[in-house]
Amino acid sequence: MEELDAEPTVTLIPGVNSKKKQMCFDWGPSEMLVCETSFNKKAKSEKVPSCPFIHFIRKDEDVYSQILRKLFNESHGIFVGLQRIEEELTGKSRKAQLVRVSKNYRSVIRACMEEMHQIAIAKDPAGGRQLNSQISILSAIELIWNLCEILFIEVAPAGSLLLHLLDWIRLHVCEADSLLADVLGSENPSKHESFWNLVTILVLQGRLDEARQMLSKEADANPASAGMCRLLGDLMRTMPILSPGNTQTLTELELKWQHWHEECERHLQDGTFIANPQLECLCKIMLGDEAALLEQKELLSNWYHFLVTRLLYSNPTVKPIDLHYYAQSSLDLFMGGESGPEPLNNILMAAFEFDIHQVIKECSIALSNWWFVAHLTDLLDHCRLLQSHNLYFGSNMREFLLLEYASGLFAHHSMWQLAVDYFDSCPELGRVSLELHIERIPLNTEQKALKVLRICEQRQMTEQVRSICKILAMKAVRNNRLGSALSWSIRAKDAAFATLVSDRFLMDYCDRGCFSDLDLIDNLGPAMMLSDRLTFLGKYREFHRVYGEKRFADAASLLLSLMTSQIAPRSFWMTLLTDALPLLEQKQVIFSAEQTYELMRCLEDLTSERPVRGEPDAQLFQDDDIETTKVEMLRLALARNLARAIIREGSLEGS
Repeated sequence: MEELDAEPTVTLIPGVNSKKKQMCFDWGPSEMLVCETSFNKKAKSEKVPSCPFIHFIRKDEDVYSQILRKLFNESHGIFVGLQRIEEELTGKSRKAQLVRVSKNYRSVIRACMEEMHQIAIAKDPAGGRQLNSQISILSAIELIWNLCEILFIEVAPAGSLLLHLLDWIRLHVCEADSLLADVLGSENPSKHESFWNLVTILVLQGRLDEARQMLSKEADANPASAGMCRLLGDLMRTMPILSPGNTQTLTELELKWQHWHEECERHLQDGTFIANPQLECLCKIMLGDEAALLEQKELLSNWYHFLVTRLLYSNPTVKPIDLHYYAQSSLDLFMGGESGPEPLNNILMAAFEFDIHQVIKECSIALSNWWFVAHLTDLLDHCRLLQSHNLYFGSNMREFLLLEYASGLFAHHSMWQLAVDYFDSCPELGRVSLELHIERIPLNTEQKALKVLRICEQRQMTEQVRSICKILAMKAVRNNRLGSALSWSIRAKDAAFATLVSDRFLMDYCDRGCFSDLDLIDNLGPAMMLSDRLTFLGKYREFHRVYGEKRFADAASLLLSLMTSQIAPRSFWMTLLTDALPLLEQKQVIFSAEQTYELMRCLEDLTSERPVRGEPDAQLFQDDDIETTKVEMLRLALARNLARAIIREGSLEGS
């Protein structure tokens, strides 16, 4: 079993006093409902709670940030692309592709930060402070991601490792660029109040070519120190460092660096720069003197900048395995034991110790949402660095974090569609989680319902498809949109509901004398077999169509089959018999004697109130004046048709 986290932080709800009152709460997929009850823990219960409000507590508030939503949308595309190319990644191309994906993620973070910065400038002070807080969090996220990219994805070896770390520092300590522009923009750069601070920062960041250019300006403006500036500039120029295209071995580099270091030390001991304290300080920094470096705390700004500068000038060929020793000592030296461990320091230290799981754990605790840990863990899993780590409470770490992130997205009214792809990428619990979340999506519009339905159908989620169709059918019935309701009930393959809607169609026909949604009923096809009532509706509509085409014999056969097959509701029998009247009164005999006897039997069953087999609860015939008149007309018409049919059939036999 893994080590459990410490006690979680307490979230205070304004106006709620949990010490005096008992709380009532209910969990939702992504939020919790909290309110006070009328029960008092100590004193007598009051009738009314002191805080009459219901509070909704969201676990992932960042989903509702307009700017961060762009981050989520952009990173979703990168995530989906990574899952698709997984099978194509092999060998060296695999590593290069994964590094490219990592840089894409970081570029999205930076774009989001820049947009936030632009908005913060135009905001009021309070809004600006909130955005600046988010910018600092995103900056820390990119700092961590970049370091993880160097150590875990790029897997930089000794020599090139320091080059990557220098780029890491230069990217995230940006004050030098603005200061450089400010100094160079002045009339006399060497006389600028921040000139020496700028040169020192450039040396601290290993930007020695730019530092030499600044020293040349000092040499031009101050002839007395020109020689010292040129000499220190030559030391900067000759400092050996492993460049990307260089083929020299680490041993050769170490030998050259040792000779260069000894030359710098000899100049310092000879007092070459003693006449100029600034140049002497720069020479000490280039020798990796810890005391000289610590004097520049304000310019270094943080301990990891101090770490990289220290490595640059004391051990440029540091091996990855030795990083954590230097990192820990640099943190101790820089902080001097003044403050306790901070989340960012803990995360960076875990990264320098190559403890991936601790990095993810610390980030999960420190950050307010799952975006960072979910995407970083997924990328590291594609690097095959997390296969051996399974959680004691379910799936592996990657899947757990992706499920948590996707659950947060599902809480948003428009971002739930992004979550579907994250659930799809979780082979163990993704489908089950998607099914549970799909059922909770509010189907506010038919367009949204169709999107959800398409997602379910693509994944053969039969139960969810049926449930959604039932919900839409019910809404359509309530809005008296019978055609839509019938269409959804057929799509849901719900026989009971199809029967209910078919009954509503028949009732509507009885009230209006015509059918609505003829296109749908005329094209039911095999779907009419879903229920007997739907079959009856389709066949009854077919009877009207055939009758309209004056195919009276076919219409009569169809009408009789509806009466005798027991699929017609008993309450509709009188309507069917009434529909037979025009056929009975035709000049040509339509119904044969046998068919007429069947119609007469049906009429007698109806008038004698004998229940039809299979319909014990059928509505019985109600005797009133109108119905009595109809019955008398039917009996007369049937008797006349029977006589005509017998005469006709007898004549045919005689001939």
